[in-house]
Amino acid sequence: MKNISALLTSSLLLFFSSLTNAQENHIDTIRPDAPELAHYGVYQIGVKTLHFIHANQLNVVKAKTGEVTPHYDRPLTVEVWYPATLDADQKVGSALEAMTRDGITQVALWGRAVRDAKANTINGPYPLLIVSHGYPGNRFLLSHLADNLASKGYVVVSIDHTDSTYNDQGNFSSTLLNRSLDDLFILNEMAKLNKDSHAGLMGMINANFTGLIGYSMGAYGVVNTIGGGLSEAAVKSPLGVPNGGLAVRQSGNASYLASIDSRIKAAVAFAPWGWNAGIWNKEGLAGIKTPIFYIAGSADDVSGYAPGIRNIYENTVNAPRFLLTFDNANHNAGAPIPAPKETWTYSEKLHFVPAEHYQDAVWDNVRMNNISQHFVTAFFDMYLKNDASKAPYLQLTKNANEGKWSLAKDGTFNADHTYWKGFPARTAVGLHLEQALP
Repeated sequence: MKNISALLTSSLLLFFSSLTNAQENHIDTIRPDAPELAHYGVYQIGVKTLHFIHANQLNVVKAKTGEVTPHYDRPLTVEVWYPATLDADQKVGSALEAMTRDGITQVALWGRAVRDAKANTINGPYPLLIVSHGYPGNRFLLSHLADNLASKGYVVVSIDHTDSTYNDQGNFSSTLLNRSLDDLFILNEMAKLNKDSHAGLMGMINANFTGLIGYSMGAYGVVNTIGGGLSEAAVKSPLGVPNGGLAVRQSGNASYLASIDSRIKAAVAFAPWGWNAGIWNKEGLAGIKTPIFYIAGSADDVSGYAPGIRNIYENTVNAPRFLLTFDNANHNAGAPIPAPKETWTYSEKLHFVPAEHYQDAVWDNVRMNNISQHFVTAFFDMYLKNDASKAPYLQLTKNANEGKWSLAKDGTFNADHTYWKGFPARTAVGLHLEQALP
């Protein structure tokens, strides 16, 4: 009996431990010190997986110099978060089954979206947001942001870029060529779904007010999609596409210029890559006329900061532009989800601890995520929803450390109050926000 009792006790402990571990990886945490607009909105959230085929695309992974580049039908899987209406028996939150950095380990991520929940069309159609991950990455890498923005009245579609995910990472040339092409294809496909009952999103998607969100190579794609033409050096680069294939995205190319889509009204670029590799130049970046919000870490050693991301910001001279800098943060500033617990131990395959792919050495992931949620909400609400009330959240003292907290006895702010709007006292530390108009 003692052995049976001990066995039952052990089994129960393992069972309850597994339940606890199953919901450890939260993407929806809002810290007590989070800025105001980081908090979730009024909508319940649904999430679903969709599959598309982009027919007859260049297969640059199999391209050989001097030979005709073959074509293929390019598969693209996406995750869609959207405002939803839950039934009385539906509980908030469904597990997102996601691959991690090693390309082997599957984990459950927990947000507030419910799998395949009924779409809430009452206030639709909603602005569309397209999310593009880094290299490598996947459609869940910025899922904290997608989950959060859907609760505020957006339909958010996040792409698994073929040849660029954790479990199908291929030649870098595919990432260079296909990021912007994937963005534009998914924009068109989502616009079609607004009039098609097949995916359960009919009447939900206002593609005429679309925003882009990209991280690292995803941000490279965002910059190119909205008018930042690639340089001649990029087309000829040994990092690039065989047979001059990148010329279709080059500054001045007629087909490239024709592809710039007026439905895209705003963009967010986390740590855009390419300046230090000669991908961008002044002439190409001058082609951007879409409002863009850059987010960077001042210690970024992948994309570079100065030189690097700051140069991209400074040369985006023909668009309203912002640059939010996390002091001393590296390449992961603001974008990736918190490192899943399963990534905290050494990987024999990668020869490093996979958590490094998500974490920053100085800043807490959740803290950075909350700050990003706050600013991205203000930015898109202003440019996609024409919500002028969000402008003061972006009109700030450049150096947050120089803002003054000045509160009267009745709880109102004094005239000399210059602290960053939406940030609780003592919490806007280590941040800079710059902005400029064309």
